Amino acid sequence: MFFCSRFIPSPWLSSRGLIFYGKRWKFYYEFCNFSVTKGSSQLQLNFYGMKRNVLFSYLLIAALCLSSFANGQPDKFVYAVTDLDQSGSGWNALRKLNLRTGEYSEVLLNGLNEKYPVYDAVSKRQIQAVETSASSVNRPQTPFNTGVAALAYDSRNNRIYYTPMFIDQLRYIDLKTMKLYYITDQSFTSLGSLHNDEAKTVTRMVITPDGRGYAITNDGNAFIRFDVSGDKIRIDPPAQLVDAPSNKTVSIHNRCGGFGGDMIADDKGNLYIVSAQNQVFKIETGTKVATHLGTITGLPADFTTNGVAVDDRNRILLSSAVNVKGWYVVIPGEWKATPIPAPKGVYKSSDLANSNVLKTGYNYDLAENNRIEQFENAGIGKAQIYPNPVTEYVFTIQFNELNAGDYSLELTDIMGRLLMKRKINIGFEQQTEKVNINPGTRRGVYLVKLRDQGSKEIFTQKIIVQ
Repeated sequence: MFFCSRFIPSPWLSSRGLIFYGKRWKFYYEFCNFSVTKGSSQLQLNFYGMKRNVLFSYLLIAALCLSSFANGQPDKFVYAVTDLDQSGSGWNALRKLNLRTGEYSEVLLNGLNEKYPVYDAVSKRQIQAVETSASSVNRPQTPFNTGVAALAYDSRNNRIYYTPMFIDQLRYIDLKTMKLYYITDQSFTSLGSLHNDEAKTVTRMVITPDGRGYAITNDGNAFIRFDVSGDKIRIDPPAQLVDAPSNKTVSIHNRCGGFGGDMIADDKGNLYIVSAQNQVFKIETGTKVATHLGTITGLPADFTTNGVAVDDRNRILLSSAVNVKGWYVVIPGEWKATPIPAPKGVYKSSDLANSNVLKTGYNYDLAENNRIEQFENAGIGKAQIYPNPVTEYVFTIQFNELNAGDYSLELTDIMGRLLMKRKINIGFEQQTEKVNINPGTRRGVYLVKLRDQGSKEIFTQKIIVQ
């Protein structure tokens, strides 16, 4: 019933039937001669017979509960701010990345399009374009003018909220219509002119599932709350973050430690910042205290974290606006980065957003074991491994039903962390290869994966090392 309470307010029974009040549905039912409509203000059931009334009510509630379970599934995607071109470094285009395939969508919004129609978020009227000079500062109506380094996904309304780096304005994209709205009746940061002031730039933003939004400037001196759950968007006056005493020299306000990066939320109302310098801070939204948790290791020397999101396996996903070698995932608490496959390469990305929150107390081993059971023998018939269990840190893999060519063999742990990778050339049917495992490998469950030249995973098998 907890899930139901998120979508179905308390009902009351009247002579006209059973009525639910809420913002999501308007539903009309008449027992023998009925029709169904969707709207936005209330849900009403009207039919004859108290027993049938109650029975149907329970059936409806059960159905919507099941629907809420489906809606509660984690996002398997992220929205990303990229350049229009894969080789570029601009922060001017919106794309969607499939976390399962590693493939990007086409451009959803060209943020450099000066003629893109924009609307006032209050009046819903189109804002008329004004003829200006060629200077980007004088073209504030351009969607991603001055670049975008902070955006957040509002799953309740299917919107992307964002703010341009040097324009003090909150904006949103209605993903249902792709209309663009600007909040013109209130300032976002209340900091005045942001032109070329890096410290005042908002680079971290997140919206929690209940519609509460948070945004933080580079220097941490403006901690902004905004609410998108109602009919009118409310922006609160900014507060200031405070360093925890344990932070010592690694400050949330320090350019060399706390600037840039991105932000996510957990299921207990806390926020987490991964700065551009790959430092991790936990923010308590009530006290506004920022506690330094550690430094992410395992990243290339030139990797700056610019985008952060939670993937569908409760890992923290990192993107960079500088490094194009790949994206990485991190398990909270371990703070060690692991590369993830990118079959067609990556775009430099200044920010990421989806609706996933970090689940505290998450049992990664149990979740991954359950996940492995679903695909432990993917591609069966194309290869086979023996002996399994592996007892002497060596196994043999035999290749069947595969075209001749080059392949990549990987050994990962159950969290997907890469332990070994080697190239294999397959030249004939039933070819075998011996694979040696590091003797220091702990006993446990691992995955052997085979990828083709396009990095597509064509075979996966679980092995047990004893």
